[in-house]
Amino acid sequence: MNRVFAAVLSAAVLAAPAAAAQIRQTKGDFDDKFRQLESEIRDPNVYRTASGAPGPNYWQQEVDYKIDATLDEAAKRITATEDIDYQNNSPDTLTYLWVQLDQNRHRPESTSRMSGTAGSDDGEDSVSMFALRRDFASRDIEYGHTITAVTDARGRDLPYVINDTMMRIDLPQPLAPGRSVRFSIGWTFNIPENNVMGGRHGYERFDADDEAGTPETFQYFLAQWFPRLAAYTDYTGWQHKQFLGGGEFTLEFGDYEVALTVPADHIVASTGALQNANQVLTAEQRARLDQARDADSPVYIVTPDEALENEKEGTGATKTWRFKADNVRDFAWASSRKYIWDAMGYAQDDRETPFVWAMSFYPREADYLWSKYSTQAVVHTMEVYSQFSFPYPYPTAQSVNTWAGGGMEYPMITFNGYRPTKDEETGEWSYSHQAKHGLIGVVIHEIGHIYFPMTVNSDERRWTWMDEGINSFLQVLAQDLWQDGGYPRTRGKPVGIVGYMKSENQVPIMTQSDSILQFGNNAYAKPATALNILRETVMGRDLFDHAFREYANRWKFKRPTPEDLFRTLEDASAVDLDWFWRGWFFTTDHVDFDLADVREYQVSTGDPDVEFPLARARDAEAPINLSNQRNADIEKHDERYDGLIDTYSENDEFTVTNVDRNTYLAARDGLDGWRREVLDRAIEEGQYFYFVDVANLGGLVMPLPFEVTFADGSSARIQIPAEIWRRNAKSVTKMFAFDQPATSFVLDPQLEIADVNMVNNAFPRRISRSRIDVFESARPEFRDLIADMRVELRTEEGADEDAPLEPN
Repeated sequence: MNRVFAAVLSAAVLAAPAAAAQIRQTKGDFDDKFRQLESEIRDPNVYRTASGAPGPNYWQQEVDYKIDATLDEAAKRITATEDIDYQNNSPDTLTYLWVQLDQNRHRPESTSRMSGTAGSDDGEDSVSMFALRRDFASRDIEYGHTITAVTDARGRDLPYVINDTMMRIDLPQPLAPGRSVRFSIGWTFNIPENNVMGGRHGYERFDADDEAGTPETFQYFLAQWFPRLAAYTDYTGWQHKQFLGGGEFTLEFGDYEVALTVPADHIVASTGALQNANQVLTAEQRARLDQARDADSPVYIVTPDEALENEKEGTGATKTWRFKADNVRDFAWASSRKYIWDAMGYAQDDRETPFVWAMSFYPREADYLWSKYSTQAVVHTMEVYSQFSFPYPYPTAQSVNTWAGGGMEYPMITFNGYRPTKDEETGEWSYSHQAKHGLIGVVIHEIGHIYFPMTVNSDERRWTWMDEGINSFLQVLAQDLWQDGGYPRTRGKPVGIVGYMKSENQVPIMTQSDSILQFGNNAYAKPATALNILRETVMGRDLFDHAFREYANRWKFKRPTPEDLFRTLEDASAVDLDWFWRGWFFTTDHVDFDLADVREYQVSTGDPDVEFPLARARDAEAPINLSNQRNADIEKHDERYDGLIDTYSENDEFTVTNVDRNTYLAARDGLDGWRREVLDRAIEEGQYFYFVDVANLGGLVMPLPFEVTFADGSSARIQIPAEIWRRNAKSVTKMFAFDQPATSFVLDPQLEIADVNMVNNAFPRRISRSRIDVFESARPEFRDLIADMRVELRTEEGADEDAPLEPN
């Protein structure tokens, strides 16, 4: 094995200790990438400590709901009432409460709609058919919450004011710290058709199917459907930024009791645990649930045949499904007569929640794909996420197919996309590579959200990345453990982010949710990649995993801020990460390191009888200029005439004289004892020293992972910590020493630090090799192997059908 040592060749800069916020660089252009982060983040306090943990006076509000709602399928309308208990755990006296009315976003006069910008196509003004359809629907149907009553516990009216998607309820008496108030709200709203109005909820229309004998049918998936209390926090007071569609939700934990009255042939999936299975499920369905509890694979609770019969019949009768959910921050549900329902039990090592129902609900149009993968992906998510955080905290985890693509999360229930494809000629079902992995990925992502932010309750309206980025990071870990060979997705890994990192139209991760540019890359991919790099390269898996579990458990059922994450990961690992948080989260810098030069040396003996011949040999290897090459065979003047050849003609600058030898001996005699020992050992070992220059072109400071290849064909990987940049963030020189000659250096050989330009990462430089396609047509982006493998091989007319086609 090669012995490797390293030494930093740079000048030391010493500074007296001072508070970070007081340090100012006033001379030169030195940029201290490693200054403490306190100047960019909030100071610790009694609510949030400097270690990143909840402080001794940490508090959060609590809101309990009792809701009674009815789905009018003919009118596509919800009518409901709710009783709310609001507990003021803050140190502040409150004179009013703010309630979120998210359905109001669909109103034409909403801030969301009025602040929308016009579209363009290649610089030309344009309007899409989708936009026209949405505008027509907004004019034809009155969307938004219609508040029918706001009353106190005695039924007396409470004054309220509606401002866009927020409603202020003025309290008759101030609500002191430690006190609670009970009040009631009645409301109705028209359910939007999702593929018309967009958003995270609504209904989906299924056309009549003559072959199956089913009429036009619908499914309903209800979210942001009830007036919900806005969060009141220690860091911003009321979080009542208007709902514009981008920044999601900031909510309080509480207990829910919800009664949902729907058509009697509907199946309901919901946040919470079903309380009246005997009234809404058949005896056979309940028996199947008992069977599914210990099953190794999902069991149909409502079979495809039963779902098809439900579609055909229809009914005017209703049933009321009752659900109870404790300590959740939201409530969502879905209802349809189309639903197939499968389930299996998931047992976990947790005293509080030893058993979880993993369940999926989907129409027959999704059965061919969903029955294979959805519930299995639910279980897989809980297995993996629990390793990195805490056991799944609720009694159910559900995946509902509500649309063709995408997903959305709520406590215990998720709305997910992707469906198989039906061949209209043969009637056979198949699914593409994209549909399979898209479904598995979206189920992992959305079920993962039940951990972050449904349990670790970050402020989505303010910091989208705290739930989307963290969850996308964990999603990548779960996907990588789904199948051998890695999951066919690069989002959340360094290799997948380089295009975004070098793009111009971007803002820092810490930007408020509604002002983010390139939303998916900024809030999902970049923070996920940052955490991936922390785990794999900066901290290492052991340190990172321990620190991340500490963060998750500290803030389980609490509301963390970015500072709490930053401080906890440092506190639990003893790794200074201020440079990392600043670069990745507060700037738009990128990684582009140029391995600019490598120079090789060996320690000189100083002995002219050794060194001068070596120098002569090196000089002989140097290129000869063109003129001297062409003049080599021409007889020179001092060769034609006698007496011109002298000592200088017969000797060169590398000729050794006694003066050289005496100078060497005198220098050696002048060395102290330890210096002579060091020199003799260095000469004896004969190591090769390499001075490696690296320029920072992108601005981000990062560790430097090298791969060095040696003359005998062996190689070594050496990682230099990011602290090498602390005195000069623009360029550094690193010295390496090896026992044999090196033939090449490569920076970031495993694509682990998101370097945007690999061309300048090798010394000597490498030729970039690839292939160029000259065909006029290309394969489809996503292959449907199931359908493709059913296609018969094309043969030339008159050719032997068993013979392979000859290439052109």
